[in-house]
Amino acid sequence: MSDLNLRKFILEELEFQPDIDAANIGVTVENGVVTLTGHVNSYAQKISAERAVKGIKGVRALAEEIQVRLEKGAGTADDTIANRAANILSWSSDVPEGDIKIMVQNGWITLEGEVDWQYQKETAERAVRKLSGVVGVDNRLTLRPRVDVADIRQRIEDALKRNAEIDAKAIHIKVDGDVVRLEGRVHLWRERQIAERAAWSVPGVRKVDDHLLIA
Repeated sequence: MSDLNLRKFILEELEFQPDIDAANIGVTVENGVVTLTGHVNSYAQKISAERAVKGIKGVRALAEEIQVRLEKGAGTADDTIANRAANILSWSSDVPEGDIKIMVQNGWITLEGEVDWQYQKETAERAVRKLSGVVGVDNRLTLRPRVDVADIRQRIEDALKRNAEIDAKAIHIKVDGDVVRLEGRVHLWRERQIAERAAWSVPGVRKVDDHLLIA
């Protein structure tokens, strides 16, 4: 696919998404590498734009430089954001209460602490990034180490083989203690994300280094 056609598809996809105001988003493409510039009025829109572009066939890499510019009068005090973030996390059944510390400075939320699973880390970030006044989220949550972990590599390989969207033979898994390294090639960003999620789903994995290439 030519860069010109890919750019056209990206612009159409951004316009199509109902939760994205694409009027002020710029798109450039060079050899399949996409750069997003401009600004949106919420952090949630910034994340949605990134996710939409990653889902398009032909995108080899993404440089995301979109700024969050809150609408005039839409700003919220840091203490208000912190209080709302604490409340929304306490309401979530997927997030262990009391294990996450929240800090807010100039609209940036920082999450610190330990959780048991990667999905809990992701859930916490998703919950707070939609709050009014948030311009960014720094997710520093870590996973608690787990002992007596079974064969991590075998479990990941089995999970990939069960998934019809993945060519498991094209993905190579290396395990060093509780760190997993993924190598090889996939066709779409979605396949890369599926492989990452399979690795994170295995108990005992503390870190996943994704070196999968999109081709």
